[in-house]
Amino acid sequence: MTKKIIFLALCSLLLAPYFPVEAQQAKKVPLVGYLTATSSTDEAFRQGLSEIGYWEGKNIVVEWRFAEGKLDRLPDLAAELVRMKVNVIVVAGGNAASAAKKATNTIPIVIASASDPVGSRLVASLARPGGNITGLTLLTPELNGKRLELLKEVVPGLTRVAALIYPDNPAYALQVEEIQEAARSLGLRLQVLEVHGVNEFDRTFGAVKKERAEALNVLASAFFSAHKKGIIEFAAKNRLPAIYHTEGFVEGGGLIFYGPRIPDLHRRAATYVDKILKGAKPADLPLEQPTKFGFVINLKVANQIGLTIPPNVLARADKVIK
Repeated sequence: MTKKIIFLALCSLLLAPYFPVEAQQAKKVPLVGYLTATSSTDEAFRQGLSEIGYWEGKNIVVEWRFAEGKLDRLPDLAAELVRMKVNVIVVAGGNAASAAKKATNTIPIVIASASDPVGSRLVASLARPGGNITGLTLLTPELNGKRLELLKEVVPGLTRVAALIYPDNPAYALQVEEIQEAARSLGLRLQVLEVHGVNEFDRTFGAVKKERAEALNVLASAFFSAHKKGIIEFAAKNRLPAIYHTEGFVEGGGLIFYGPRIPDLHRRAATYVDKILKGAKPADLPLEQPTKFGFVINLKVANQIGLTIPPNVLARADKVIK
């Protein structure tokens, strides 16, 4: 019995150093929280992680939190990620970013995409964000003027445009200012319509028809992205040319997309996560601005609503859906 006890004791001494190492290695697997207003995982972000050597479930764990179009759920979901003590929180959209910022001022936050991080006071500046937030900006407000220009090019004699806007978007004020200025410079009559929730779509669509708008501009918002099906169906049913802020609208039956390609931004967000996990501070990482913009036209939809896209406009599109 004594020899057996001695043997077991020796085994314990020999194996003891390995157990703490294994436990330590397990603790080193990063835990990343991902917060979004939509209802699906971000495959572009996943791809970005894999491109730099992170594989979900192997050397990184991602806790996905989806608001499923109900933006009032974002604060609770953000607080849940904070309680889990994730290493980094990745957010898609300004509303998710605002919810995460209110939930923590210590856990690093990476914006995968947001309209105006500076104007919505998420960061101090693009070059020197300060605090615990960094990432990528959509530059959406600056693009609203270009979208109106495109609508004027494709709709003969365009004079009246309706713009849908989600007022709880942190970039709301800047979006309105930008699009109103652009409309004035282009000689367009602009109808700005606020949509506060799902139950207001019918009222909003009724107002668009009452004012006999000739085209529709859907301003950037995760809320609209979450409810794009109804917006697309309204535009198609009323033969209304519409321009959107994400390519997903056009792929789902919308007419025109112009803007940064969000999947590209979300892939880039993975590099910010990597830098932070390796010790970089968000305050020292400048926010990136998009350098490439997509222009997609759904020619099938144009034919369905009886709209002829000018050849010079088609020639500028980098993708035409036929």
